[in-house]
Amino acid sequence: MMLSLSDFVSIDTNHIWLQVETAEQEKIWQLSQHHSNAIAIYNAYLNRICLSTLLPWFSESLQESTLRAEVFPSEENLFSILELVNGTAIKVGETKIVLVPTETIDIEELCVPQEWVDINSWAADYYIPVQVNLDGDNDDSWIRVCGFATHRQLKNQGKYNSSDRTYSLPIEQLTENFTLLFATLGLRWREEVPSEVTLSAADQNLLQTLSDTFIYSPRLLDIPFAQWAALISNEQWRQQIYNQRLGKEKTVSTAEKDLSPSIETSFIQVNLNQWFEKLFTAGWQPIDEVLNSQLGNLVYEFRSLSATRKTGVSGVKLIDLGIELGGQSLALMLALSQEEDEKIAVIVQVHPTGNQKYLPPNLKIMLLESGDVLQQIQSRSRDCYIQLNRFKGLSGTSFSIQLILDNFRMIENFSI
Repeated sequence: MMLSLSDFVSIDTNHIWLQVETAEQEKIWQLSQHHSNAIAIYNAYLNRICLSTLLPWFSESLQESTLRAEVFPSEENLFSILELVNGTAIKVGETKIVLVPTETIDIEELCVPQEWVDINSWAADYYIPVQVNLDGDNDDSWIRVCGFATHRQLKNQGKYNSSDRTYSLPIEQLTENFTLLFATLGLRWREEVPSEVTLSAADQNLLQTLSDTFIYSPRLLDIPFAQWAALISNEQWRQQIYNQRLGKEKTVSTAEKDLSPSIETSFIQVNLNQWFEKLFTAGWQPIDEVLNSQLGNLVYEFRSLSATRKTGVSGVKLIDLGIELGGQSLALMLALSQEEDEKIAVIVQVHPTGNQKYLPPNLKIMLLESGDVLQQIQSRSRDCYIQLNRFKGLSGTSFSIQLILDNFRMIENFSI
């Protein structure tokens, strides 16, 4: 007879067992499709399952503290990192914690990719192996957290495996009592590691090689780790590798470049419900925190719009249209309010920023759902802002906002 999660919890009381909801699995599986091959997709899936399950657990454990648990370096960076490396990181104040998933039934060791240990800007204080079981039925999938090790342990007591560039430590050497982890937050448990080297132009040619989608595991290519570390620790170069592996970025001639639209698509789905808890996805911020010098009096006007209800909240994202459009920027604003019918009402506006009084003419804003255009409006020659009609949705509803101006296109994805 197959044991259920409740059976495991009653049998093993030393470890942390957390349920993984079926709906969450389905959501994360869809989000994990934005990778170049099946191995990277499944790697992203396992890592995102760990992160989405353990991040709330850490937040709950920190309720009596002023500290917050956040994704490191950011949600937006997860795509490029998980395309190349196993593991995700959480930051609590100045403390970093790396989660390493495994589907091994009998975990014998903690096995950490070298990137999370020997890259100075990535090195963590604590490392946690996470056993993942997604074979359960009826929401009986789970993760198990067996304990943790410190960076100092991995460097001094761990075994380095050159064949797969990992550090490993027997499971018996891990600390099982997580009260100790929370009690020692802020203490430095890292050994000194060298800073990343500076790459020469010749080294940067590796970008083209690493972008080859036929290479499923670029991190194991026969190149010095110092060069590899310098490449992937640089956000711009790592993102370029990711884009090229997905076919989103290619070298084009000058003539082709003039005809190519600038398309910015965020694969991050902004969770609007989190705004009511003052949690904003990277790139977004509360209206109150935006300087008046950037938005003039629009901050006050839009804040007033969402403040008509006690449960209102509003956020903004500044958008650079690029040098082709004169370097002008726009402000995409959303105001939310909780309705009595348990729906969330949404107002979407676009404003000019800085010294610009009017929007550029022919700017289109569209409301999309599953690729279908539900609303569309276009700016005229002297519009101070444009706004979609107010709409409402139940929890779980997804929609997108698209902006189009000449060759510039941008899509932002949201869930309620």
